[in-house]
Amino acid sequence: MTNFDAIFSALDALRLHKLRSSLTMLGVIIGVAAVIAMMAVGAGALEQVLAQIRSLGSNLLIVSSGNVTQAGVRLGAGASPTLSDEDALAIVSDISAVQVTAPFISGKHQVVASGINWATIINMIDLGYLEARDWALEQGRIFEPEELTSGAQVALLGQTTATKLFSDVDPIGQVLRVGRVPFQIIGLLTKKGQSAFGQDQDDVLLIPLVTSQRLGSRNQVKSRSVGGIYVKVREGESLSDVQEEVTSLLRQRHRLQAFQDDDFSVSNLADLTKVKAESVSTLSLLLAAVAGVSLVVGGIGIMNIMLVNVTERTREIGIRLAIGARGFDIMRQFLLEAVTLTIIGGTIGVLGGLGVSYAISQIADWPLLVEPSSVALAVLVSGLIGVFFGWYPARRASRLDPIDALRHS
Repeated sequence: MTNFDAIFSALDALRLHKLRSSLTMLGVIIGVAAVIAMMAVGAGALEQVLAQIRSLGSNLLIVSSGNVTQAGVRLGAGASPTLSDEDALAIVSDISAVQVTAPFISGKHQVVASGINWATIINMIDLGYLEARDWALEQGRIFEPEELTSGAQVALLGQTTATKLFSDVDPIGQVLRVGRVPFQIIGLLTKKGQSAFGQDQDDVLLIPLVTSQRLGSRNQVKSRSVGGIYVKVREGESLSDVQEEVTSLLRQRHRLQAFQDDDFSVSNLADLTKVKAESVSTLSLLLAAVAGVSLVVGGIGIMNIMLVNVTERTREIGIRLAIGARGFDIMRQFLLEAVTLTIIGGTIGVLGGLGVSYAISQIADWPLLVEPSSVALAVLVSGLIGVFFGWYPARRASRLDPIDALRHS
């Protein structure tokens, strides 16, 4: 019997027991579909996280006000402004690897336009902010240098805030109020989406840093303190090295002794990317492992049904052995039946997995990323499961005594 004859014989055996074969394949179908879906979801989630981190800006360090101690009590991070715009100037002038710095003050305020109220994040910035964040304008213009130094009442608007306040009306040239202070909108920012911290980056209003005085932050303007500083590192430079230089420079500027903790924190987005990627990868592997259990269960079902086949076809096996078939031929036939069963189930499972992956990506608004290698691996694994779990029944069939098999009723 050739391999093709064995395959056709296997297909014929499966056709004669359609319901039993279908139920046997179900475990393999579910297992393969689950593995494909989990791997695709994991890859899509990872890409989503990386895209969110990239949206903050490339080659970026974020310097934030850190812990301070008052009356022996250690306050939380950001409890007191410990950074100033002078720190930002020192960083860009003293560290050659730094391309630009962007000090900012951030806070949530109520804004009003055309009788509509909306609470949004207001970032008070200087000219380097858009460059540091790799943020472009969809329409309008950016701040002029004179507007930044004079504290002009002009603003750049994020997409979400523009939609909430003006709906379909062109926001350029419109006026909104923050408290009692009117601002004219001169630019509309491009869409950024959600950040890695779960914040809608488009729900924002950008105004000149000096203008914060008109919003009641007189003490902050007088001390030139800021809430944080974005530090954009030049392409090709080491973020870790620049992070150490920034830390050393700020400790020196803030006159901190060796035994004192930093009163600021420097976050490296590369480290954040690594942590997020490792977390998502670990979760993906866990989900794939759980899905793999279904494949094992499906393999046990294959072994069970093949043992039943051997019992039911004992007389047929005896006849084949009596007319000259070798034990190897019998073993090959039953192995091919098991492999055929699992490969058909694996193929159906791949299609099901792709469908589930697409549905999840649509519901969760994630990119659909299915690697061809994962599909090939799933089909290969399903075939190997057929070999592994079909070997014992096939071996048992090949070792039957022809005379005893012929006597079997």
